[in-house]
Amino acid sequence: MEHKRKKILIICNSSDTLMNFRGKLIESLVLQHELTVFCPLITRLEIRNSLLKLGVMIEENQLKPSKVSLFSDLNYLCELYRLIKRTRPDLVFPYAFKPVIYGTLVAKYCGVKRITPMLTGLGYNFSMDNPAKKWWSIVTRMLLKLALRSDSALRVIFQNKDDLKLLMHKHIIGKGTAAFVVNGSGVDLNYYQYSRPSPGPVGFLMISRLINAKGIREYYEAAKQMKALFPEMRFKLIGADNDNVDAIDRSLYQALKSGEVLEYYGAVTDVRPYIKDAAVVVLPSYYGEGIPRSLMEAMAMGRAIITCDHVGCKETLNHGDLPSARFSNGILIPIKDTAALVAAMTHFRRHPEDIISFGINGRILAKEKFDVNIINARMLHILQDA
Repeated sequence: MEHKRKKILIICNSSDTLMNFRGKLIESLVLQHELTVFCPLITRLEIRNSLLKLGVMIEENQLKPSKVSLFSDLNYLCELYRLIKRTRPDLVFPYAFKPVIYGTLVAKYCGVKRITPMLTGLGYNFSMDNPAKKWWSIVTRMLLKLALRSDSALRVIFQNKDDLKLLMHKHIIGKGTAAFVVNGSGVDLNYYQYSRPSPGPVGFLMISRLINAKGIREYYEAAKQMKALFPEMRFKLIGADNDNVDAIDRSLYQALKSGEVLEYYGAVTDVRPYIKDAAVVVLPSYYGEGIPRSLMEAMAMGRAIITCDHVGCKETLNHGDLPSARFSNGILIPIKDTAALVAAMTHFRRHPEDIISFGINGRILAKEKFDVNIINARMLHILQDA
């Protein structure tokens, strides 16, 4: 089917994810449409060059996606308003929390004909336990309800069914709103290629920003217990330590950096060598995930996974002919349960054959459910269908 060439504005909260998470989708869209991205300052030259090479127009801002700043957010709203009035897009596609709220509200106000926000998880906004920060969750929910109020121009995309059900239950999204579910951002199976885990001591890897709800402390404590029992085992952690409302405390950060329990590498531009060097990838998250990118990448490369029975995370486990806590490609554990994480890690040390078989099954599931080409075909249909 041919589609009329449109002006599309993509709004996101991180320039680093543009090509890694949305690169294939952008490549497909730019073949038929005129694209502009509105994103925080691009610091990596290769990302800027890739976008420019594709013919994508770049507009940058100073958004702080994980920080509460009234002045910064108001300035962002004004910049967004001026951009939409100047470029007059036919379609606005915001993804991630702040861009979804602000992008949708401004696009509605400016009379944009098609607005397709995508919620890549709900973050802390429906699970914040800290009373001092709960007020922000309340404000955010009110703004989200206002943004997602039923409108003929609106189509909302979710990355798991639980988020859609929750927002309907909370009356934040109405039954009359056009809503769609896709299996995360997808993973490029040609880029994340299968490799058989190396024999030898079992190595574990966690890929995550250093925030509490991702389960950083649980991973650290489990690694500490495991190292005391099995000194030969290796535990690695990669991910940025950024300014976040839920950032880990500095004492834990210093413990990570010390290298006494695990190897912390900070943020990296290519996770593939680290996944290849690991036997099992761990994400003990109780964050409001969409579908965790790190687990999809691990599965694509043939790695067994350990993750929590929590929204988004549980979507990466495939049911097999195994006991209830075990699946054909990994082990599911309760949230905030270090003992269960230790038990899951111990299982893979005692049963190294599961590392191989679970990894193969994970690759198969990635092909069936998380292939970026399958997901992007659905995304293009949602975005382009008039």
